[in-house]
Amino acid sequence: MSTNLQLLIGRVLLSIIFIFAGVSKLGSVAGTAGYMASMGIPLPGLTVWLVIALEILGGLAILLGFFTRYAAWALAAFCVASGYLGHFQPEDQMQMTSFMKNLAMAGGFLALAAAGAGSFSIDARRT
Repeated sequence: MSTNLQLLIGRVLLSIIFIFAGVSKLGSVAGTAGYMASMGIPLPGLTVWLVIALEILGGLAILLGFFTRYAAWALAAFCVASGYLGHFQPEDQMQMTSFMKNLAMAGGFLALAAAGAGSFSIDARRT
């Protein structure tokens, strides 16, 4: 399998969770903001919209290979931050598994940031 095809498949797999998560939050913005408030996230009414935008737009950018390196860095940072804030509970094995999955996704995004989107991308057509 070619490297470019592998990068495309990787982008698709990495992007799906964020696009769907962002779209699903649109169905319960107030509930998500309330959950964020319960975790001590500052300005949850604003933060929820920033998260939705990052998940949907960042996910689409990765999927399409558009400004891939920047989107990958942003989503890697988001994975680490949201993993720590939402799942880092050493006494709860399920939450720690979710935390480790966030770290694994961050690793995938960092690898994508290093490799770039490949030839099946908008980035390749722009340069």
